Amino acid sequence: MDWSDTLEQAAFRAQVRSFIEQHLPDYYRKNYAEGHHVGPFSENFGGDRKSDDPVRRGSADDWARSLADRRWVAPHWPVEYGGAGMTAMEQFIFKQEMAAAGAPAVGGGGVQMLGPAMLVHGSEDQKREYLPKILSGEVGWAQGFSEPGAGSDLGSLQTRAARDGDEYVVNGQKIWTSGAHDADWIFMLARTDPDAPKHRGISMLLFDIHTPGVSVRPLISAGWQHDLNETFFEDVRVPAGQILGEENRGWYVAMTLLDFERSNIAGAVEARKELDEVLDYVKTPAGRDIVQDRLDLTRHELAQRYIESEVLFNFSFRIISMQHQGMVPNTEASVSKIFGADLAQSVPRSVMKAFGPYANIWDREDSYAPLAASFTQLYVHTIPRSIMGGSSEIQRGVIATRGLGLPRG
Repeated sequence: MDWSDTLEQAAFRAQVRSFIEQHLPDYYRKNYAEGHHVGPFSENFGGDRKSDDPVRRGSADDWARSLADRRWVAPHWPVEYGGAGMTAMEQFIFKQEMAAAGAPAVGGGGVQMLGPAMLVHGSEDQKREYLPKILSGEVGWAQGFSEPGAGSDLGSLQTRAARDGDEYVVNGQKIWTSGAHDADWIFMLARTDPDAPKHRGISMLLFDIHTPGVSVRPLISAGWQHDLNETFFEDVRVPAGQILGEENRGWYVAMTLLDFERSNIAGAVEARKELDEVLDYVKTPAGRDIVQDRLDLTRHELAQRYIESEVLFNFSFRIISMQHQGMVPNTEASVSKIFGADLAQSVPRSVMKAFGPYANIWDREDSYAPLAASFTQLYVHTIPRSIMGGSSEIQRGVIATRGLGLPRG
């Protein structure tokens, strides 16, 4: 395997770096430099675009406009639908440089998941209606998949959408609905044929999240942050034309949607930057004072995490190399997902050990808080990492059955 860029890839990487240097608003540079990338979930692009703070909202608008001018809001989309038509390797380089600079992605699930699925399963009318609004940032999307009794086993979902003339009437509940409080629309799975086998009889619906009968209630995290929600639907009427793909074939639309964003390169870059931040800190007088009684433990723990970040990078590089050759990663993506989730939890856990009793300080403004308490907050917020995006148990099942050929049982 050759880890170095080709001449063309090196030129493209330089182009991306130059663009970020010229256009990334100071607001995002400052937040990243001060560790806010590991702070409140609300400090992200979804929250920025709806913020009452003119600096946050203006920075989000400026950054989205700069990316849109280069067709880089959705670099993986075809050019004819407003994307940049980047190759798999160009997308990898682009995401790598964005993550390294702390530059936020624009468009969230609308760009990363719904848009690509719509390109495959949507009608031309739907593409003309929805895709431009995703790219412009006019409409932000939430994903309505998990339910209280259907998380990892998504096929067991019970939210119903009953056909009534030219509309569906939706009743049920979703949970862990990320960013629903900032979203404008939602794409969700509902059961349209209750008598069909559980992976059939499901359809994907698209509708305004402010439609009468929809209520969004916050789920506050262990770190007192609001990113997740539970969403209730009571006789919500959705026009029949707002179904993505065929009726009762929504499971296959969802599987197309979940196939995107496999490489996890952002996770590898983020872990490396977090570790570099800690290594720089423990070399300062304040950092040395904090870790002096745990110096040997700190040294070995951080070295092990650094090695693991390199392993994750190579998992990511393998996946993108397969995609670049027209192959479809499957078990490889599951291996990377498990390893990346474990690393996301083990990095802050190791840092908490290194900081000892100082790691208990939660207040960013406390003068005794190491690195403005960023890793204390990150540690708490990594609780769901082994669940979100596909639980580690499910990923191990995929590896066992599809990768190793082990029997189900």
